[in-house]
Amino acid sequence: MAGEGQAVWPGRSYPLGATWDGEGVNFALFSEHADKVELCLFDARGRREIERIDMRWQTDQVWHCYLPEARPGQLYGYRVHGPYDPTQGHRFNPHKLLLDPYAKDIHGNVRWNDALFGYTVGDPEQDMRMDTRDSAAGMPKSRVVDHGFPWGDDRPLRTPWHKTVIYELHVKGFTIRHPDVPRRHRGTYAGLINERVIEYLKDLGVTAVELMPVHSFINDRNLAEQGLSNYWGYNTIGFFAPHAGYSASGEIGEFKTMVKRLHSNGIEVILDVVYNHTAEGSHLGPTLSFRGIDNSAYYRLTADRRYCMDYTGCGNTLNTMHPRVLQLIMDSLRYWVQEMHVDGFRFDLAASLARESHSVNHFSAFLNMIHQDPVLSRVKLIAEPWDLGEGGFQVGNFPVGWTEWNSRYRDTFRAYWKGEGGVIGELGYRLTGSSDLYAFSGRRPYASINFITCHDGFTLYDLVSYNDKHNLANGEDNRDGDNNNLSWNCGDEGPTRNLHVRRLRAQQQRNFLTSLLLSQGVPMIAAGDEMCRTQQGNNNAYCQDNELSWVNWDIDGHAVELHGFVRQLIRLRKQHPVFHRRHFFQGRRIKGANIKDIVWVSPTGEEMTDEQWTHSYARSLGLLLQGDAIEEQDSRGRPISDETFLLLLNAHYQTVNFTLPKQIRIARWSVELDTTFGNGKRDDSRFFHSGEIYPLKARSTVLLRLLRSN
Repeated sequence: MAGEGQAVWPGRSYPLGATWDGEGVNFALFSEHADKVELCLFDARGRREIERIDMRWQTDQVWHCYLPEARPGQLYGYRVHGPYDPTQGHRFNPHKLLLDPYAKDIHGNVRWNDALFGYTVGDPEQDMRMDTRDSAAGMPKSRVVDHGFPWGDDRPLRTPWHKTVIYELHVKGFTIRHPDVPRRHRGTYAGLINERVIEYLKDLGVTAVELMPVHSFINDRNLAEQGLSNYWGYNTIGFFAPHAGYSASGEIGEFKTMVKRLHSNGIEVILDVVYNHTAEGSHLGPTLSFRGIDNSAYYRLTADRRYCMDYTGCGNTLNTMHPRVLQLIMDSLRYWVQEMHVDGFRFDLAASLARESHSVNHFSAFLNMIHQDPVLSRVKLIAEPWDLGEGGFQVGNFPVGWTEWNSRYRDTFRAYWKGEGGVIGELGYRLTGSSDLYAFSGRRPYASINFITCHDGFTLYDLVSYNDKHNLANGEDNRDGDNNNLSWNCGDEGPTRNLHVRRLRAQQQRNFLTSLLLSQGVPMIAAGDEMCRTQQGNNNAYCQDNELSWVNWDIDGHAVELHGFVRQLIRLRKQHPVFHRRHFFQGRRIKGANIKDIVWVSPTGEEMTDEQWTHSYARSLGLLLQGDAIEEQDSRGRPISDETFLLLLNAHYQTVNFTLPKQIRIARWSVELDTTFGNGKRDDSRFFHSGEIYPLKARSTVLLRLLRSN
């Protein structure tokens, strides 16, 4: 039934969502099992429902209408009628105002109260009795947008994977304490493109920022009641709308301006996206959007249809076996590429998206659709290759075209620099691009996204400062967070005045960062690790929207020194193709040369034998990278060559007298980097010769460059 004075036309079933065409707005909503759908219009503040319109037209399970008088800025929501029968998977409740799954902008915040739940909270039968209170007062509202924006000549940067250096950051946490960002812009998209912030990113040398979730998300009720919040943002409610809490202006154009400005400074934008679950949680969660629109279509349900299947640890799992859910994900991804100009995505718990029936299917509809899509197949695709379900650990198993967060890289280097034995065999694979995981499927070294730390877990500083997690601030009696961190506090737990411990911690940070930035594959740095950011031992700071999580820009001399060290490493990596090869090493003699493209060297200066790789006591080895044996070509077909380097690693607690390799008989080596020195530079400028002993200090990394050879 149309409201007073509002013209209502049939409209179209495509595109889904609210679409302004310059004359009016088309509204289209999918619901397979609904009996009736009402479009609710609200005043400019979203507090008063001014009109309710019966969407009488339905085409292919899409309810639609067209309002010729509606304009951008109009706030709206839906009420969807149908059976309330949890035993059959149906949870329709027209008393609950629902967000549009395709909303491009969301106005307001959730104001928690029992009316937001589709069932009567506290009822002895739990979710079996429908709640009849109106939820509109506590609900945010969807908002119609005008997509016009002056993009000018902005184009995708398409930085090659092998030249990519990723910097993972939180939009709010990165600038909220930055002294040079105006207060009104701190913690926002506008703050991220402040001139000083841009200068910092460019000077550091990163080529891409990976933004933690910026899709519209909400705070969980239980966190809000404890005075905490879902700081990380892995609690999505709107897959098309930028999170309004990060906007200084309240306009989606601010996000677009951020992307455009980063592009103009040579920095790509990768989004961390959460399509595996939504903020509605389990069957006892609120009814905010998908659950009330068509629960049985949007969510994977158990055999008895009453409960949500949970492969994510968040109460529900989106049903990627349903074509409309797949369409939602694909439409969302294309929107962010085509309308918002982002350069790629990191998929949270990506294994859950590839599940069909129960198991992970490497030929799933989701993966196949991405692969054949002319838009999405060309952007950067990063999988977090696991979920929490049976068989969910899928590192190395995603198809061609995908890269992966390589947790085996993280764990191997953590174990090695902690001093554990028996890991150098796997270390060899991780240093050289993880060919054991990716070569068999036709992928390249850059399929491996290498990282030591990320948002989830210890920061780098905490990794070398704490043996145990310290998560009491999260309100769960320290039960949350991973117990297996492979961390080592270097002798004291947490803050210490012991100068020896502090120096060792600084050296261990340099070791980790050197390993990361000189390994084959794509390095990812967690924001703040280059300036000793600490979370005081909290390894699960997802709910800490405060100084515990925010980047502290008031850094001391040690942090300044580490920052300079990381800048030096990134420049070294960029300048030398031998550290970012596009193909795996051959490990054989190159035609016309008397040396292999890679040689593993033992402390005796000889090439390592098969037996030496298995020695449990081995903690020191060398890697000879022959710059003349890269056997690759540049974009114009010209051969790529480089200088020759020798990388020495020693995780032992004492100095190892390392004999420089004898394969190059007459050679002179300069020391490019030594992690026993704060800035990576030796106090002297002496050279070392083939067959000479280099005193490789305890727990250190050294990089030498070949100056002359026969």
